[in-house]
Amino acid sequence: MSATSEASSDRRDPAPRPSPAVPPPAPPSHTAWLRAADGVPIAAAYEPGPGPGGPAVVVAHGFTGALERPAIRRAAAVFAQRAGVVTFSFRGHGGSGGRSTVGDREVLDLAAAVAWARSLGHGRVATVGFSMGGSVVLRHGALYRGPAHGDGRGRGGRTAPYADAVVSVSSPARWYYRGTAPMRRLHWIVERRAGRAVSRLALHTRVHHRRWNPDPLSPTAAVPLIAPVPLLVVHGTRDGYFPLDHPRALAAAAAPGAAELWLEEDFGHAENAAGDELLRRIAAWVAEAVSGRSS
Repeated sequence: MSATSEASSDRRDPAPRPSPAVPPPAPPSHTAWLRAADGVPIAAAYEPGPGPGGPAVVVAHGFTGALERPAIRRAAAVFAQRAGVVTFSFRGHGGSGGRSTVGDREVLDLAAAVAWARSLGHGRVATVGFSMGGSVVLRHGALYRGPAHGDGRGRGGRTAPYADAVVSVSSPARWYYRGTAPMRRLHWIVERRAGRAVSRLALHTRVHHRRWNPDPLSPTAAVPLIAPVPLLVVHGTRDGYFPLDHPRALAAAAAPGAAELWLEEDFGHAENAAGDELLRRIAAWVAEAVSGRSS
């Protein structure tokens, strides 16, 4: 993999519309209920991709998303051209149980989804997360370490919940950021009783009333622990939630040569703004990243 780069991409993804080369989003072919390590039931779905035995991509959506949302189904359709795809709804979202902790306990949900992907016969698994999911895949990559780290924590046979490659899209670099209007609104939703009611009724997202204690590992602190697993950080120059100092901080925290940074012209925020061309390039990066890793 190439070294961390801060050069902006000339490639543009102005419109997240499906192109003729990509099949329209469709309901998943196989659904299941998973159980996170703390017992929360997690709704999940699986698309087998082009054939058995290949890699899998586990997609982690953003806050207020869910596996059945059109943007996630569209991303799954693109990724399924190259790999098996697992989508799931974080706790408090969609049909999953529990309440959202906005990126803290969600790492357990992702671990359950990765373990399920391996149990379906995929020896190599990449995680691709958007916004809140982008921060979760970073913490997951730091906390669930595979044989590449040489520390033995990847044991678990066919259901070991570690990732062989990590892609973080539109992630924050640090917690409690309030520097943009969308993030100030998000903090109102999460921290106020009235905001949580709005989230439950209007956004169909159930948010836990308890604040973090202690704070989870920050995305920037998680990044250096991911190596030698390949890492891709993707961010849009038109992201209205997190300015460009966030992806640059994430890339700077990576071990030398362990990460790539894509700054995408005219790309906004997370899965709702990601066009098919960008999703294809992410899928191609994943295929290359896992191709040399042991299955």
